[in-house]
Amino acid sequence: MTTSDKKTVIIVDDDIDSLSQLTLHMKNMGFDVITGESQKEGEDLINKIKPDLAIFDLMMDNKDSGFILSYKIKKKYPEVPVIIATAVTAETGMMFGLNTEEEKKWIKADLYLEKGLRFDQLQVQVNKLLKQ
Repeated sequence: MTTSDKKTVIIVDDDIDSLSQLTLHMKNMGFDVITGESQKEGEDLINKIKPDLAIFDLMMDNKDSGFILSYKIKKKYPEVPVIIATAVTAETGMMFGLNTEEEKKWIKADLYLEKGLRFDQLQVQVNKLLKQ
């Protein structure tokens, strides 16, 4: 696979451990990975790059940073799949999902995953989103 054949994923997460683990795994899956560590960095990346996939943490600078980034990337590139990865349920007990039409309207992500998921599960979900 040449570099030009690789798909690009943007990952934005303010948790450096999560970011580095996710980056490593996505590189192992064959992606070019571009990262940001804040909502602002994520917005800058969205303005510069059209990725094949985006993975955003939910709570960064703001409690809804991931939702904001998801909204902004979907407005610019509606076809780019977006995954929101978060530990918010474990940390706060608040539940989010993409189970109803109402949730899908305001959460512009294609997939919502709890952090701590196994990477083989992530790989299955990523392949489904990219239809590989």
